[in-house]
Amino acid sequence: MRRYLVAGNWKLNKGPAEARDLVTTLSVGLAGEALKGDVLVCPPYVSIPAAVDAARGSSIQVGAQTCANDESGAHTGEVAASMIKECGGSHVIVAHSERRTDQRETDDEFVAKIARTHAAGMTAVFCFGEQLADRKAGRAAEVVRAHLEGVLPRIIGASADNLVLAYEPVWAIGTGETASPEQAQEIHALSRSVVAGILGDDLAQRIRILYGGSVKPDNAADLFNRPDIDGGLVGGASLKAADFLGIIQGAQSVA
Repeated sequence: MRRYLVAGNWKLNKGPAEARDLVTTLSVGLAGEALKGDVLVCPPYVSIPAAVDAARGSSIQVGAQTCANDESGAHTGEVAASMIKECGGSHVIVAHSERRTDQRETDDEFVAKIARTHAAGMTAVFCFGEQLADRKAGRAAEVVRAHLEGVLPRIIGASADNLVLAYEPVWAIGTGETASPEQAQEIHALSRSVVAGILGDDLAQRIRILYGGSVKPDNAADLFNRPDIDGGLVGGASLKAADFLGIIQGAQSVA
């Protein structure tokens, strides 16, 4: 049985003081709760230490939204995976759609980032998913397959412990639109079959595949109750404690 993972991607929000306050509120909200899965928040780099400090003694894990392709060197503005680990990080998000479009990151970079994340002893959360034009053209499955096949065969030592997948239909991110549970399940099932063809049936059945597209408290349970959806990569709703806690409760209710 796969444990759910509810992960919050804070994007360019919450400085150290706000991060500390939010994680503290989440910790209080989860106190005494026997979680059947895992909870993760991914603040901006500068807020990771404050979040880690506030999460101490709770069930909340803290990760980063990306990392450098390299371990060290003349790379102004970059942050190495080992530095994130030293700050207390446990996960790194790789290949989020905003990194694909805004920073034009490529499969080669994603492979390098995942390798750096694994070398630092952390878990990579690899994102993939189609744009609105792809969905309208009936190419969603083709794009998803290409994203997975472009990276997964090149990961050395992939396991269900060091890799999480996150399907994000880009047309449903921050738009208020959400793929129906049936649409989401269809792509998740396809993704798991692609993983099986690349990494084997055993790993495919154990790896967690999250849904990331306008997850909210009122749709979380319905989404997470599908056989191949193992939680969510949450954007805007992760910035409000009540909403994020509501999503976690949705996951708890169907776990």
